[in-house]
Amino acid sequence: MVHTGNKLRRQEQYVKVKKRRESTRRDQRFRRKREEAKDPRLREERRRRNVPQTQERKRKWDDVEEIDQHDPGLGMAVDASRLKRLQTGNPSSQPPNETSVEALTRDNALYPTVRDESEDHDQVSTADGGVDRDGDGDEDGDEDRDSMLDPESDVEDAGTETPPPSEQPTTSTSQSRHGATTETTKSVPLDLAPTALAQKFPTLFSTQPLMPKTLVTTFLHSTLHKEARLVTTLFPNSDYVRRSAHRYSHNFSIREIAKFASNRDYTVLVVLKEDQKKPTGLTVVHLPKGPTFHFSLSNWVEGKKLPGHGNPTGHYPELILNNFRTPLGKLTAHLFRSIFPSQPELQGRQVVTLHNQRDYIFVRRHRYVFRDKRSTEKSVVDRDGKEIKGVEGIRAGLQELGPRFTLKLRRIDTGIGRAGSNGQVEWEWKGRLDKQRTKFQL
Repeated sequence: MVHTGNKLRRQEQYVKVKKRRESTRRDQRFRRKREEAKDPRLREERRRRNVPQTQERKRKWDDVEEIDQHDPGLGMAVDASRLKRLQTGNPSSQPPNETSVEALTRDNALYPTVRDESEDHDQVSTADGGVDRDGDGDEDGDEDRDSMLDPESDVEDAGTETPPPSEQPTTSTSQSRHGATTETTKSVPLDLAPTALAQKFPTLFSTQPLMPKTLVTTFLHSTLHKEARLVTTLFPNSDYVRRSAHRYSHNFSIREIAKFASNRDYTVLVVLKEDQKKPTGLTVVHLPKGPTFHFSLSNWVEGKKLPGHGNPTGHYPELILNNFRTPLGKLTAHLFRSIFPSQPELQGRQVVTLHNQRDYIFVRRHRYVFRDKRSTEKSVVDRDGKEIKGVEGIRAGLQELGPRFTLKLRRIDTGIGRAGSNGQVEWEWKGRLDKQRTKFQL
């Protein structure tokens, strides 16, 4: 016979202690609310004192006091704005104040409430969560090996061929688009990148970017034709060329395709990688001579599978780049900025967001609409919990268009691929980089 009397008495005693403790906490909470209702300053002081410890607040940086003027600092986990001040010899000077734009939505984690604050520099935006598995973004050996070009040959412009009129955008304002930028909460201007970084990659940091034109293709004998066409809807002015062919055809290498695209005025080459008939990687080549960025790709969801999805239009979207702070993050942000036109077509009300969180880049595309605030909804507030003046009765609605996916940067080659870079790798992800969970590379 099992005696359970002591066990039941312990359980009853625990329940009594727990009720007594919860009752005390409840009384304290209601007493605090009554006091704050009489004096609202107590509520503001409590919110200012109780700051949540987020992963971004616990983020650690490398201790850098001196920096080489010619070092781009791609391997350093240091704030790019501070690094630039060290390179210019003014470590005590502060970066210029930014003017925040009043964003009107808190419905999505990728679109935080925008505050009018000039001292916070955590995110980058221009209109110019989940963690995926660690994949390998390297190309296969056959992709790096050229079938026609010798290793010493460089990709050069061998003349220009004008594509047919049907391949050219028909927008009347597509010839002079540059210079439009918008900034969101905790935004950092892209011009805060280190000077050495701009000197090493002058085409990515050009003050007058060219109208982007993207060529999308896949790895050899790929079956991702549908996914590649969806990528062309995401990147403006893009064309998809199949790389699959019969066994007697010539297998062109990445360098040969890059030379072909550069001679036809393409500015970016995007190669989609496949594994088990699913997209697993994305290689982005900045033409005509590089650099080449290798990303692993996961969590691919096409737009039709998203609940309540919309259909994209052909308008140039706005671009939001969030939380790219280190020199490596600045370089990655400038790469994506070169893919999208710097002057969006606002009448399309489309926005593409690349949100960096813990070195994972979440790619989303939405259509937004401004509407009147309902009586059951709260007004948009700033970081201190105060309502933003001028937009008290306005809210923003979002409709995701897709596709959505997650990128992680794996390697940066100087030229076009590892073969075109003569083995010179600017940066490469290593497993030891993720050991310290409070230090990030982007």
